[in-house]
Formats: sequence, structure tokens, C-alpha cells
Amino acid sequence: MLGGPTRPSTRRNFVRASPLIAAAALIAGLAAAPSPAAASALAAAPDIPVANVKAHLSQLQSIANANGGNRAHGRAGYLASVQYVKGLLDAAGFTTTQQSFTYNGATGYNLIADWPGGNTGDTLMIGAHLDSVTAGPGINDNGSGSAANLEVALAVARSGFQPARHLRFGWWGAEELGLRGSTYYVNSLSSAQKAAITGYLNFDMVASPNPGYFLYDGDNSDGTGSGPGPAGSAQIEQTLAAYFASIGVPTRGTDFDGRSDYGPFIAAGIPAGGIFTGAEGRKTSAQVQLWGGTATAFDPCYHSGCDTTSNIDDTALDRNSDAIAYSVWTLAAGGGGGGGGGTTVWSDDLETATGWTAGTADTATLGRFERGDPQATSSAGVTTQLGTAAGGTYDLVTGAAAGSSAGAYDVDGGVTTILSPAITLPSGTLTLSFSWYLAHLSNATSADYFRVRVVTGSASTTVFTQAGAATDRAATWATANVGLSAYAGQTVRLEVSAADTGTASLVEAAVDNLRITKA
Repeated sequence: MLGGPTRPSTRRNFVRASPLIAAAALIAGLAAAPSPAAASALAAAPDIPVANVKAHLSQLQSIANANGGNRAHGRAGYLASVQYVKGLLDAAGFTTTQQSFTYNGATGYNLIADWPGGNTGDTLMIGAHLDSVTAGPGINDNGSGSAANLEVALAVARSGFQPARHLRFGWWGAEELGLRGSTYYVNSLSSAQKAAITGYLNFDMVASPNPGYFLYDGDNSDGTGSGPGPAGSAQIEQTLAAYFASIGVPTRGTDFDGRSDYGPFIAAGIPAGGIFTGAEGRKTSAQVQLWGGTATAFDPCYHSGCDTTSNIDDTALDRNSDAIAYSVWTLAAGGGGGGGGGTTVWSDDLETATGWTAGTADTATLGRFERGDPQATSSAGVTTQLGTAAGGTYDLVTGAAAGSSAGAYDVDGGVTTILSPAITLPSGTLTLSFSWYLAHLSNATSADYFRVRVVTGSASTTVFTQAGAATDRAATWATANVGLSAYAGQTVRLEVSAADTGTASLVEAAVDNLRITKA
């Protein structure tokens, strides 16, 4: 991360109350990847093995050790880092381009890696700077973001992921000298090429040893600093916030202050977002209460020789690697701006009754899905049902009434389902987008869930699922995008379900603003 003052926000959790191994081993299993049609129907992102990410960091450390202790712009250690990343991506099936530029009389490099497939006019780009300062090997800043992105890219290849959007990864040079590599890349694009990048995710310092969990403030809900990012940035923030809410980790906002490689993308009007765990700034006592750690610098080795593999928090690295994967899988499955691209072939905002029917085999005794005007509920300070739909007045919700307590009309006794009317899908690249939430208290279990399935005749396939957990999860609207191209040309129904499998757990769920688009 470029040096300068840090301005993390002091706001409350974004989730408001109103989710070297040898190179051959790292890419093993590519031959057994599922077919594109099968992959397009999968919504769940893979778990990213933190051991793999740490293995990449060990390689970057070894490269620095062999090249004067750093991986800085114009130095042999940087070029060796680019070649390491490029070799793995080439072997995994990416199309890579090594872009050169000159700064301060030295040659620098960006590495661009395109995953074949998807709509190149609707490209989701994921980036991190690969260079270090000259003072040290730069393992947290920014080996951590570079290694996490690399392992997510390899997971894309291993899984055979074929999303609606085109995926492009970038590793930037000379960030530490003023965002030189990413600026060169953006400036090299034509107006049409810039317009084709409909979202940029930036990951810089994602494993600070005394970590915070900051998300770039895409919607300017903090009301401080430089203001919101370009339209679409809020959805990126919301997607990342939904992931952290699903694992019970609170987040805070951080301003788009120009210190990392999102800067030139935002300047070009491209929506952006990402994660940051803190640099030279000090963790406050309130943040210690929130995340643990000590009231010292987030990274005491920032821009120093001690930024080595010993300067990494494994838990933060693990959580953030999984968050990166979740954001890539979620945002890439639909069109830019939350699946809003393309031609709408079916939609239901639930403001009028359109023929959704309750499941005939439901086992839940209370809190069954219905179309209704929801009433807000909460328990012990945790919002369990929102009193407003994601849009308009009505949503599909597990028991719209509030009752005398939060548990009066929550899901009880098993599974509740509701099915859409029949939907005839055209041929082509299809994406389902919808707003949703799952809320529960800490008495929930991983067997509780919110789920969306596609029903074709007597068969059904899960295309989206969110499991419960033994932690408080407040209700907050999130957006999901699911590829439906595997069902092109068929007549289907959508089945929305929620389950409470425990006798004492409190579970609520809702869905709204369903839409299927054709790219």
C-alpha cells in the first residue's frame, strides 16, 4: 500500500440492523473439472485453503531472499515474482499478458490474466499490487493480497467456473511509487475497453498481524472523505459485507483515499471495492473490543524489513481469501451492477400476487413462506426480520407478522418452501438475480439454511444456499446472482426454502426482487 495517512471509518458494522505446495499440486485436479454447464449452476464459492495461500507467500519470501531482500520495482526480485505467478496461471489455462512500462528509468511490469469465457463486455476485474518497497520483502504489503488473488484464480480453474461475466485478474507493478502500474494499465485502455470493465475488486494488505476488517465505502454511508465510488461500488461493498456477516465477523468502512490501485479505476468511472486489514495506523480501544488484538499498529512492520512471512495473521488471511472467492463467485455469476445487465426475460417484484404456491411437503409448523408486508422483529438486539422489503412493500418472508415476540412466527419444526409459477427460459446466457437474507440467533446450527432451487419436472437442483451457524446473524438485505444457462430452453420453477432443524433455534428468511436476464 502506498504510504500516507490512513482514514478507517469509526462507523458501526456495515451489516445494518434496519458471509510452496509444488506448482503441480496447486493446479492438480484441473482435468477433472466439472462441465461449464454444471459449473454455471453452482452458486457456492469454494473454500480457499489458507495453506496454499501461505505457500505462495513462502515463495515470494524466497524470491526476496535471493534478490537483495526485496521485490521492488525495477529489481530482479519483482520480475521473479511476476514470473512465478505467471507460470502457475499459464499452467492453469489462463491467457496471460506481461505488460511493461517505464518509471524512474526502470522497467516495470503488470501481469494480466484472463479466464476464457464470459461476456467480455461485462468484465469483473480482480487486482492486487505485487511489488514491495525496497526496505523489505513485502509479504503482508502486498504479498498477502497477491497470493490470495492467485489462489482464488487457481480455484476458478480447478472448479471449471464459467460465470456470465468475463473474469480478469491483474497484478500491478510500482504501486509503492504512486500506483504507477495500475495507472499505466487503465490509461492504456480505449474508452470502449474501460467501459467493458464493469467492476474492479482491490485487495491490498489482507493479513495484517493486528488486523481490522475494513471494506471500502462504496456507498459513502460513512459520509466522510472522498465520497462514494462510481455507481455499482455499493453493491461490491454489500456483497463483501454479506460474507463477513455470514461468518459473524463485524466490518467497518474505510475511505477511498487514493492509497491503493482502485484509484485509477475509480477515476475512469469503474465501480470498485475491496478489503483492507490496516497499515501503520493504530487500532483503537474500541476496535480491540470489536476484533481483538492490541491498541498498537495494525501492521508494525509496514514498509519495513520485518514484513516477512512472520508478519502474517493466519486467521485474517484465511477469512479474507474466502471473502475474495465469495465476492468473485457472487458478482461474476450475474451482470455488472448486480445482475442488472442484459435483457430481462422474467421478473417479479412481488408487489402483486403472481401465483407463488406453498410447498405441499413442508414440515414447518410455523413461519412458513408467504407473500406479505413484513413486520420487523428483533431479539436481544439482533434484528431477525426486516420491516421493509428490499423494494416496494411486499416480499416473500417466513411469517410476515411480528407477533408478541421474535419467536412467534419464525420458522419452526422443519422446512418451509414456496414455488414460483412456471417460467419458460429462452436460449442464451441467463442469470438469476435476487435480494435475500437469512437471520438467526446463536442457537442456530449449520443444518439450518436459506436455499434457492431450480425445479425441472420432477427434478430439482440447488443453485444457491446459505447455511446457518451457531452465531447471531442479523437480517440485512444482500444481492445474489446465479447462472441459469444450464436451463436455457427449458420451462422451470424457482423454489425458495428455509429450514429450522433445531427445536429451540430462531430462524427467519426473506427474498425479493427476483429477475432473470439474458446477456
